[in-house]
Amino acid sequence: MGKKIFISTGEVSGDLHGSYLIKALLALDPTLEITALGGQRMAQTGIRLIADTGAISSIGYAEAVPYILPTLKVQREAKKFLKQNPPDLVVYIDYIGPNVALGKFIRKLDASIPGVYYIGPQEWVWNAGSTKTSEIVGFTDLILAIFPEEENYYTHSGANVTLIGNPLIDIVQTTKSREAIRQEMEVSATDPIVVLMPGSRTQEIKQLMPAIFEGARLMQEAMPALHFWVPLSSDRFREAVQQEAEAKGLRLKITKGNTYDFLAASDLVISKSGTVNLETAILGIPQLVLYRLGEVTAFIARKILNVNIPFISPVNLLEMRTIVPEYVQEDSNPQNIAREGLDLLTNQPRRQQMHIDYAQMREKLGTPGVIQRGAQAILSLIK
Repeated sequence: MGKKIFISTGEVSGDLHGSYLIKALLALDPTLEITALGGQRMAQTGIRLIADTGAISSIGYAEAVPYILPTLKVQREAKKFLKQNPPDLVVYIDYIGPNVALGKFIRKLDASIPGVYYIGPQEWVWNAGSTKTSEIVGFTDLILAIFPEEENYYTHSGANVTLIGNPLIDIVQTTKSREAIRQEMEVSATDPIVVLMPGSRTQEIKQLMPAIFEGARLMQEAMPALHFWVPLSSDRFREAVQQEAEAKGLRLKITKGNTYDFLAASDLVISKSGTVNLETAILGIPQLVLYRLGEVTAFIARKILNVNIPFISPVNLLEMRTIVPEYVQEDSNPQNIAREGLDLLTNQPRRQQMHIDYAQMREKLGTPGVIQRGAQAILSLIK
């Protein structure tokens, strides 16, 4: 019987990283028994999924309220399973709130079970020096850092850290040429294409999609030849996207297939802040980044918690300077989106500078083989 590994994550990006890590682990040791909290990408690898956490993630304080009970239910199921089936090792992928609670539980259950954080929470950006940091250090034997600043932060916080690089270097690959995708989508080689990425969570769709689509409509008025594509992370948003586009009078196509192919075939990406920003930068496509929370959460963050971070996009955070334009909260309005989007499409010197900045940023993402290095490091902790 093989060794048992339990993996815990949530959200679309965690599910993506978890699926690739599982494949790498099983390639190194096919006898492994892997169970997990995660999403459908991880389930498709053939491992046993204890619960699907893909649809219960949120951003913000007020926005999290509807997901409290479902999350607690999943946590109870996971703890019951772990009591009955103690693993030989646990891997945590981002998902800070639930994973901190689970990590503390496992340490009390059996302190000898190694814990590894793969894709650690970005405490070094959002909440440096918080109690969550000390808790993470307390239940992990190894943190596999994907950013240099992350390595520095957790090392100084007392953790055992290894910098492996960013897994997106391995993951972001196209399967078709720019020309082939445009032919499939019946778009000429010269027509401008904008990819719209309003989000992968329900509240992101609610907060950002109306502004993005209205901004796109204004761009469409100014540049009638524009084509808009929307790759969807989940079909559950398809109807909402179609209805919003029809209400705005926006001509767009919902794409099916490898999202990276459609990103690489475009001329501009307008998206929410997150993993997609790094994916777009790796592919070398100019982008505009947006971020918006609900009014209650924004008020709490600004007025009560005094949250003040220099940048919202991981592309800018890596270099600690503006590489891609960001618009946050009330600034992420249709007028700014349209004006900035049109300039990014037509301002060639600006587009060229972004390509130069992307090249410098990519050096900090490391070299290929990240996922393999991470899997090897994880297996080395299993006795």
